[in-house]
Amino acid sequence: MSAPTTYARRLGLFDATMAVIGGIIGAGIFLNPAIVAQRLTTTPWILAAWVAGGGVAVLGALCFAELGARRPAAGGGYVYLRDAFGPLAAFLYGWTLLLVIGSGAIAAVAVTFARYATDLLHLGAGAVDPLAIGAIVLLTAVNYVGVRAGATTQNVFTALKLIALALLIVVSLLAVLHGAGCPPARAVPRPGARGIGLLGAFGAALIPILFSYGGWQQTNFIAEEIREPRRNLPRALLLGVAAVVAVYVLANVAYLTMLGPPQLADSLAPASETMRVILGPPGGTLIAAGIVASTFGFLNLVILVSPRVYQAMADDGLFFGWAARLHPRFRTPAGALLFQAAWSIVLLLNGTYRQLLDYVVFGDWIFFGLVVATLFLYHRRDAGDDVAFRTPGDPFVPGLFVAVALYVVLSSIWSNPRNAAIGAALIAAGVPVFAFWRRRRPPVLPSAAISTE
Repeated sequence: MSAPTTYARRLGLFDATMAVIGGIIGAGIFLNPAIVAQRLTTTPWILAAWVAGGGVAVLGALCFAELGARRPAAGGGYVYLRDAFGPLAAFLYGWTLLLVIGSGAIAAVAVTFARYATDLLHLGAGAVDPLAIGAIVLLTAVNYVGVRAGATTQNVFTALKLIALALLIVVSLLAVLHGAGCPPARAVPRPGARGIGLLGAFGAALIPILFSYGGWQQTNFIAEEIREPRRNLPRALLLGVAAVVAVYVLANVAYLTMLGPPQLADSLAPASETMRVILGPPGGTLIAAGIVASTFGFLNLVILVSPRVYQAMADDGLFFGWAARLHPRFRTPAGALLFQAAWSIVLLLNGTYRQLLDYVVFGDWIFFGLVVATLFLYHRRDAGDDVAFRTPGDPFVPGLFVAVALYVVLSSIWSNPRNAAIGAALIAAGVPVFAFWRRRRPPVLPSAAISTE
């Protein structure tokens, strides 16, 4: 009898780092700064909020670095939750990812990519959906034929999005050195924007910032395909997150310098407006091309990593059996990739992904907090283990991250309790589905011994 097909370790430190960066930078940094400027009206507070959000991202990267070093297995958070809290918690994470968060993000980002691409190429609005579906199909095919092909695509488009942001930052700096830029504006604080009011505004501004910084955890999904993951995964997380924090803060310096807080707050496309101020219409075209590259790269990353979670679920008997099998030649979760593409296209065509994402976006942070909370159990249960990377400042660092995750969830519930209630119901709908799979085929948990080389 032939040995079962396993994942191939074909990704190095550079690939993993680019995956971290590509998993964070999507369209958020090009659009969300306007929302932040609406909630915090002065440059120092706006920049302080982006720095604070970067600090939270670093805390998360430190925690996920230890988790990846402890359990370098395909599926990332699914595996950690299963080991710490049992199969139901892990299944609800995978269920939410498949039902909405992962597939809905694929649909949403594909449409965003297609809209910018059609504008750039002067195509009609009727081309948006076909182009979005074409992007999903193309990138699914690329990732079907091997993780190396998917990673190379990721490296190219992550480099392009970094070049676009570097161009934005550098030309803004040069413009300032030549006396251009917006003169310092005397922003008038909104009523109550002091004391408790300022604290509330700062917290409200952190919500879009933290979502812009999210995504570093996705690289843990492909841990079994990284060479020397116990060393390279923590390094990739820390290098990638640090690079993104630097780029995000500098990009906001560029926006604020060239537009000023009031104009930034009123902007629908801050990056494009900033480049138009400096270079005229060609500047807007350049940054539009950068957004196309950025969204396409982010789309590739989600398509690449998420099926590893569904494959792990299927391997535990909690999803269709064919999704557990890896392609014998390409060593990729072929069935899970195809199912993900089909479901994402269904969401895209019926337009439900917009509402579904609004409903369960807070669920992402529920699972963020739960996954990091697994560290407390690992530390108590496996205290004597020799781990290549340990979270510094334990238990303060994971505790602080869990507290921030709880704050984001409560803020989301407070701002839109109806959406949160519907989202909670969608997540809870996974419980009877879990019961169905448990009755259909009792899960066989994989061995705790995992090869890391």
